[in-house]
Amino acid sequence: MTEAASAAASASKDKLVTDLKVVLTDVEDLLSQAAAATGERATELRERAADQLRVASGKFADLQEAAVQRGKQAVRVTDDYVHDHPWQAVGIAAAAGIVLGLLLNRK
Repeated sequence: MTEAASAAASASKDKLVTDLKVVLTDVEDLLSQAAAATGERATELRERAADQLRVASGKFADLQEAAVQRGKQAVRVTDDYVHDHPWQAVGIAAAAGIVLGLLLNRK
């Protein structure tokens, strides 16, 4: 993944997270108003809260899809690297195993 693509993905993720926080804050506000209201006003506020939750759910699905796509791309890049440089990959795996073994064996 190039730096520009990585920066764009990060900015997109940050915007989605910010949007989700705003939506959830709005839903909390609507639900607190609905708790204090009665009759038609309470029903209207609950419906608005449900709509906001649907929006949040959709945005979360977008965020999840973006994460899955980045994960798949990372797997492809790693697979290509291992196929292009098998001995380096074996060396890296061995070094990681040694370091992990030393860390787990420390007392």
